[in-house]
Amino acid sequence: MATSLSDTPSPFTTIAVVGLGTMGTGIARVLTRAGREVVGIDISEAAAGRAVAALEAACARAVGRGELTERERAEALARFRTSTDLAAAADASLVIEVVPESYEIKQQVFQALDGIVRPDAILATGTNALSVTRLAADSAHPERVLGLHFFNPAPAMKLVEVVSSVLTAPTAVAAVTDLALDLGKEPVAVGDRPGFVADGLLFGYLNQAAAMYESRYASREDIDAAMQLGCGLPMGPLALLDLIGIDTARTVLEAMYAASHDRLHAPAPILRQLSEAGLAGRKSGRGFYTYEASGSPTVVRDALTPPADVVPVPGREVPSVGVAGSGTMASGIAEVFAKAGHEVILAARTEEKARAARARIGTSLARSVDRGRMTAEEAARTLDRIRATGSLDDFAEVDLALEAVVEDLEVKRQLFASLDKVCKPGAILATTTSSLPVIACARATSRPQDVIGLHFFNPAPAMKLVEVVRTVLTADDVHATARTVCASVRKHPVDCGDRAGFIVNALLFPYLNNAIKMVQEHYASLDDIDAAMKLGGGYPMGPFELLDVVGLDVSLAIEKVLHREFRDPGLAPAPLLEHLVAAGCLGRKTGRGFREYAGR
Repeated sequence: MATSLSDTPSPFTTIAVVGLGTMGTGIARVLTRAGREVVGIDISEAAAGRAVAALEAACARAVGRGELTERERAEALARFRTSTDLAAAADASLVIEVVPESYEIKQQVFQALDGIVRPDAILATGTNALSVTRLAADSAHPERVLGLHFFNPAPAMKLVEVVSSVLTAPTAVAAVTDLALDLGKEPVAVGDRPGFVADGLLFGYLNQAAAMYESRYASREDIDAAMQLGCGLPMGPLALLDLIGIDTARTVLEAMYAASHDRLHAPAPILRQLSEAGLAGRKSGRGFYTYEASGSPTVVRDALTPPADVVPVPGREVPSVGVAGSGTMASGIAEVFAKAGHEVILAARTEEKARAARARIGTSLARSVDRGRMTAEEAARTLDRIRATGSLDDFAEVDLALEAVVEDLEVKRQLFASLDKVCKPGAILATTTSSLPVIACARATSRPQDVIGLHFFNPAPAMKLVEVVRTVLTADDVHATARTVCASVRKHPVDCGDRAGFIVNALLFPYLNNAIKMVQEHYASLDDIDAAMKLGGGYPMGPFELLDVVGLDVSLAIEKVLHREFRDPGLAPAPLLEHLVAAGCLGRKTGRGFREYAGR
């Protein structure tokens, strides 16, 4: 293909940014601070004025922090000028458009730019939902059109997705990649499909969270708290939808669904209802939550906010706790309860296994002492509250019996049948299952009203979340006791019904499965996907890092449970995951999963 681009890419000394909303203003600020001459273009003089004011305020803060001198501040401000006329982009070697997510608007901008810019200028779209190829095809010079997707807020977020179509010249890709590196960003090269990498994974997850809320499975507060506390995410999914803009999210999902025809990408009806009602999130003052004012980040109480003055149902006293199991989760839960002052009986299949689990707790407590989190005397008293045993018969007088054994329904049902015979009347029986039906455990007993799910997260001493899973048979006072007990051991309880995955795993594992599909389809590499989600989404771990930590066999089992429960083709486990498990590549615990690990 003939190209008007020079073999030596332009150094991009002058860059035009078309569209001075939040993202365009942020990009202009990054470019100006990096020494580029920047022309900010917007049809609204008010938007242009706000962009100048935002840059002035940002530079003033930088001076206050000692990051800029007064002279550098003045020079940065002098490098930024604004215009309401697209012709102001005539001398730019790179034009970045960040106008609203509309093919019609973007096409008008690109077609106008064709008659304005230099022959060697590169045109970049900031879209995260629309086809770069389609925009390029409508341009007079498709070889110079590509995607340059910054993340919000642009000055803080490190990720930049560099999106090439089949028409894009390699020199253009190389030039903008070098620019991103020069700006201190982490560029990830991706192909042209809706959502690219980060948003392609993120928006499917956000859509499922919206659908979960719409079904009244869990409250907005519990859904958001669960994903923050259970996965370490910087923001819950519904709050994030409000920040992004519910109308924007709907547009992205429509584009994704048009390309994939995957029902997981079909926008949840509530997104249409809210956006058509003008409830677009923070920018309109109301979305899933209500805000102090349009554009304000401050959430205020509304009709859906849980009342603070509700008198809870009286619960049961729980001075003593029995924990069945000898693995990491069982010992972690036993440690949590003992630290909170409960007398704990830790039962395993043999007394030797129980003593080994108690010894691990001692080691964990010693680390807490070394880190200054507790005194040696407190650690000793905590360990003294834990009695190891090889028999469930010692659970005869406990007030709460909690199992943390292997994730196998038949094993758990047999254990619950044993607990039913051993435990005193009025004792609460709880399962820590992460995906199996709690009601099946309850029906193995003669007292299903006393059975509840308490899904702790690993490592239990550190993770604050507990999913409180109530079945259709769970008694009100059992539910009230479970919530009170969680608070007493300094955990945050979230309520959810008895269905596969509860809140966290039902939202987390489809996202992980979609990441595997991206690799399976050769769309992006493991490293690029992990980097995209950490840098673009603020995730503490990339999906493949997390899969290898959780264990691929565990992940596959959860995916199968979700698929069996919801019967959605999009939830079927990715074949690549099944193949790795069949090959014995289970993650860190075997030394090889999606990556290889030393020392195994």
